[in-house]
Amino acid sequence: MSDSATLYIGNRNYSSWSMRAWLALRFMEYPFSSVRIPLDTPEFDARIGDISAARRVPVLVVGGQTIWDSLAICETVAESARTGAWPADPALRAHARSAVAEMHSGFASLRAAMPMNIRAQRKIAPEPDIASAIESDIDRVFALWSEALALCGDDNGWLYGEKSIADAFFAPIVFRFLTYGVDISRRHQPWVHQLLSNPDVKSWVDEARLETEVVDADEAGIEA
Repeated sequence: MSDSATLYIGNRNYSSWSMRAWLALRFMEYPFSSVRIPLDTPEFDARIGDISAARRVPVLVVGGQTIWDSLAICETVAESARTGAWPADPALRAHARSAVAEMHSGFASLRAAMPMNIRAQRKIAPEPDIASAIESDIDRVFALWSEALALCGDDNGWLYGEKSIADAFFAPIVFRFLTYGVDISRRHQPWVHQLLSNPDVKSWVDEARLETEVVDADEAGIEA
């Protein structure tokens, strides 16, 4: 794949799917430039159709080819990545792929109640029937983290022993938990610390805090 690659992303503060793709590509040491298009703006509406017919971010454009889904972007780059993609061990790799796919398609209640907003500190008070679904999603996230750490023996602080696409995909959940005051157990603290200390994660957060756009929490943009 050509080194001349451009990743189109949304706001760093709000765009969880952009964060996943951007971090994964950085973890895989893939050379690319990024172009930010602010979500829910006339600029986004005017530009996104020329970039992708799906009209969503992130989008990777490389060698005349357009890859328009976060997981597809990661899998495409992983085909030639020498590091930071999937665990080498088959059992770990199978679990990591399953966990990432579940993150990609699931956790609807958590997403709806806790849109990513790195700059914010908030509490939520959902209706009882919704609260139960959110709690179930949170418990499932913690279960996946625990399974991953147990499988790899908690080596090196990363979910599967080494930095991978899985860490990138769960990174926005960590920031959701920090924003909305979800307690993270001691079991998971070493991984969270490792993630928050990572230079690529810190770079994303620093840029997010410098953004000036304000997007309504109920309309956090168009992502995939």
